[in-house]
Formats: sequence, structure tokens, C-alpha cells
Amino acid sequence: MFLIVGYVIILASALGTYALHGSLLALWVPTEYVAIIGLTIGYFVASNDIKIIKATVGAVPGIFKGSKYNKAYYIDALAMLFEILGKVRKEGLMSIEGDIENPEASPIFSKYPNLVHDHHVMEFTCDYLRMMVGGNLNTVEIESLMDVELETHHHEAAEPGHVVAAIGGSVPAFGIVVAVMGVVNVMGSVGSPPAVLGKMIGGALVGTFLGILISYGFVEPVAKLLEQKAHEGSTIYKTIKMVLLASMSGYAPQVAIEFGRKTLGSHERPTFAELEEELKARKGK
Repeated sequence: MFLIVGYVIILASALGTYALHGSLLALWVPTEYVAIIGLTIGYFVASNDIKIIKATVGAVPGIFKGSKYNKAYYIDALAMLFEILGKVRKEGLMSIEGDIENPEASPIFSKYPNLVHDHHVMEFTCDYLRMMVGGNLNTVEIESLMDVELETHHHEAAEPGHVVAAIGGSVPAFGIVVAVMGVVNVMGSVGSPPAVLGKMIGGALVGTFLGILISYGFVEPVAKLLEQKAHEGSTIYKTIKMVLLASMSGYAPQVAIEFGRKTLGSHERPTFAELEEELKARKGK
């Protein structure tokens, strides 16, 4: 939503101020638009393999959606971990074997559809719970393994943002390429009247204008949003990691989820009292 609002402001500022002293028709040079778009798409295809192309195309629509990682989401995550660790504490590690092998059918996990339907989150959670069931855990080694997995995940999640940022950096250069092509065309028409040459030179310069406007006004904001999405999507894994490590270290479920709560940012983090009240309310259901 805010991306569209920003685009409107950018266009109004750039074209509106220009329209006060010039004709907008002078900026309409369709061949230059086609050339810049074609060069940009060509750069995107040429500089990435098919996996990155698919990941980037698939990630872009997500910037138009609101974030699911709000306070309610994290309360659900902490409540789910509290329940599963509470079951472990009461009935032993083997009691959750059925839960982690089939989370969708689990009486505990199935109460949290937003989390169960997130394949990566559930896979991460169940994999390490499965290792806990296996026993003989070395907490330091498990933490190192988690860090490696999270680093890999974050790298993959951040790739679309890096790709779009690289595209944004290339578009001004393509604008210059198009402008130079226009100037070359002008040089071949030096015998034309000054009015005709002026129009041709103005059309050539539109390429530079478009390259810069498209890059910083339209492509760079998308890259920034993709980077922000990747960053906010990594927090849930850090939260799960801290809760499970605290549990492996022998802390009670109530204390373990406090470790996880502390990883959250100020906008998403429930207070200690809010989380405690929520856990009590859900326990009574």
C-alpha cells in the first residue's frame, strides 16, 4: 500500500514540477521506454540462474502484502513452544514423537494454523525437537548447527533483494546507453533545422532521465522492501532457536519462552504480563 503511495508522490513530484514549465508530451518517447525495459530484463536474465530468477519473481508480490509477523503471530509461536515443551516436561521426550512426525495432525501444533502452514518454520522446529528426542545433545554443537542453518536460510531469503538492488544500480547506465544512441541519431541529422535537432536531442536526454527516475524512484524501493521482508522473516527462527536452546539447557518452559520473547523487536514483542495472561487464558480453554 505504502509502495503505491510512494510511487504516486514520486511521479507527482517529478512530472508535476516539470509540467509547470514544459510539455509532458516531450517525455513520451516510446522507443526509449522499450529499450530501457528490454535492457533491464536482459540484464536480469543474463546475470542470474533460473533458481534466482524464480525466487525473485516469486518474492516481489509479497511486498504488496501486509506482514504476518506481528505481536499476535509471535504470541502464537511462543504459546505453541510453551505447550510442546510443557508436554515434554510432564510426559517425557518420547511423548512428542507423534507430534513432530505429523504436525498437521498434532493436537498441539494443529491449534496454530498460521505456524503449521509455514513449512519452513515447522520443519525447523520439528527437526530440532526430533534431535532432542534422540537424546545425547551437546548444546554448543546444536547451537552451531542452528547458526549455520539460519545463515543459509537468511542468505537465500535475502537474495531477491540483492538481485533487485543490482538491477536498480544498472538502470541509470542503461538510460545513458539509450541517450547515447539518441545522440548518435542526432549526429546523423546535423543538416536538419535547429527546431528538429532540438527535439531530437531532448528525446535523447529522456533516456538519461528515465534511467535515473526508474532506478531510484521505482526499483530501489522494491529492493529495500524485499530486504526488509527477508530480515523480518528471519526473526521467528531466532526466537525458536533461543527457546529450544534454553530448554536443552534445562530451563523450565516458562523460562525458556522468555528467552525467545527477548529476541523480538519492540513492535512485535509482547510484554511479560501480556504473554503470561495469554498463556493462562489458553490453558483454561
